[in-house]
Amino acid sequence: MTQTKQAPETAFLNLPQAAEYLGLSPNTLYVWRHRRQGPPSFRMGRRVMYRIAALNEWVHTQEQADSRSNPAISPLARSVRSRSRADW
Repeated sequence: MTQTKQAPETAFLNLPQAAEYLGLSPNTLYVWRHRRQGPPSFRMGRRVMYRIAALNEWVHTQEQADSRSNPAISPLARSVRSRSRADW
């Protein structure tokens, strides 16, 4: 039986590690940081760092913003409004 090792909530990842964690290329994270997009990051000395908890929170936010993952905002879940002759 193998056990997966859970990282502590205060753990940090550098840019290449965060990219691997998210399944992205390091260049994508670099560009997102430059454009002030993507997950929150900060500088620790000369290194760009990401908090694992912030990465998980960012992924969750992305899932909730996507209508395919969140039925509450899916246009397919809305009721169809019938038209009357006055709408034409």
